[in-house]
Amino acid sequence: MAGKLDGKVIMITGGSTGIGHAAVRRCVADGAAVLIADVNEIQGQQVAAEIVAAGGRALFLATDVTQASAVQLAVATAVKHFGRLDGAFNNAGIDGGFTNTVKMTEAAFDRTIAVNLKGVWLCMKYQIEQILAQGSGGSIVNTASVAGLVGTRGGVAYCASKHGVVGMTKSAALDFAKKKIRVNAVCPGIIKTPMLEHMAQQTSTPLEAYAAQEPVGRLGEPREIGDTVAWLLSEEASFITGIALPVDGGWTAL
Repeated sequence: MAGKLDGKVIMITGGSTGIGHAAVRRCVADGAAVLIADVNEIQGQQVAAEIVAAGGRALFLATDVTQASAVQLAVATAVKHFGRLDGAFNNAGIDGGFTNTVKMTEAAFDRTIAVNLKGVWLCMKYQIEQILAQGSGGSIVNTASVAGLVGTRGGVAYCASKHGVVGMTKSAALDFAKKKIRVNAVCPGIIKTPMLEHMAQQTSTPLEAYAAQEPVGRLGEPREIGDTVAWLLSEEASFITGIALPVDGGWTAL
């Protein structure tokens, strides 16, 4: 049976671990070739090697999404290696350190905005430029968060960056709707990832306490976000653009 992403070339940032890793594997399983762009070289190379060994198509490139030249190189590498670019999952991000508005440092704030917000904009800028040049349309999914839909205590920089991703997603969707380029955001709830484990350590909060915040009574799994992303990238979601889709176990329904 043909996969819903057969023949597509997808660029995924932050694809070495967590949600990005899950999305890489789902997209490959659905027939896509994937360019994995991440700062984590050891794990990124390992993920790509495992996919290739299993008969899939993947390539890793060390990429800092805050640098325009690095993003341009990633897009160019996807095109050079796989022949084109049909879509992207802009997932690279950091938590930025959870502290209140007064205690947040300027350096931490600037870094969070640079990775989570500017990084997504740079990726969209050069990805859309390539897709426009091909003239065949495409699909982009950005990682926002439930923290891009509501406020959270101690999340001043993170919430600002993720609210920004939602706004940029909607604007880009309107900019290119008539060019057959769809742009959507996925808003994960509390997902069992290395980032969550880092946040739990920072705040001395057990994972069980995070799970208790979810109406469904458990943490989300990275594959549940990856599955959603692959669907949004596919033609099965062909009439969907400009949305910020919560995948959150009911968290934003509270």
